[in-house]
Amino acid sequence: MGQAIPIPDVDVETVRCEIRDEYAEVASNPQRGFHFHTGRPLAKLLGYDDALLDAVPEGAVESFAGTGNPFSLGEIQEGENVVDVGSGAGIDSLIAGRLVGASGRVIGVDMTPEMLAKATKAAADAALHHVEFRQGYAETLPVPDGWADVIISNGVVNLCPDKLAVFREMYRALRPGGRLQIGDIIVQKAVPEEAKRDPNLWKG
Repeated sequence: MGQAIPIPDVDVETVRCEIRDEYAEVASNPQRGFHFHTGRPLAKLLGYDDALLDAVPEGAVESFAGTGNPFSLGEIQEGENVVDVGSGAGIDSLIAGRLVGASGRVIGVDMTPEMLAKATKAAADAALHHVEFRQGYAETLPVPDGWADVIISNGVVNLCPDKLAVFREMYRALRPGGRLQIGDIIVQKAVPEEAKRDPNLWKG
């Protein structure tokens, strides 16, 4: 049996509240400036395809706050079902929606109401009616067992204290043979326990 993965000694609801507050501000006031990169300059830095990026409504692009490019890890095929874990303002979900076409479906999952509202409006503006956004957590995805051909995520797993629960939930939602395409942050040194207990340091 494998070694147990310890969960940081931090109140999950407090962490979620801090993260929601931070990303509500990214949704509502994207030009404010944050301790992380955002928007179109970030997407360009991460190597997003210009043609796909230009097809996304600017409201979704301006509040982009990812850490990688899940589309660089494999092709999304027409007709596939995609779940975007931590979909934010919707940029990755909407790109996936273009790639899967009308015969596929995309479900973006996020816990921040302001991001969900912005993403839903962007999907309507882009007439991507097969893309929808649902409120939820990475640890309890609101999708059926085995529904997804592909799960994408961008800078969200690192925000979750119980990462094993997140990956178990992704496994549940994937069909047999399905794929994970995740862009995220990996640290090379152990994070001090004191830092793990500080909710402010979980915000991105």
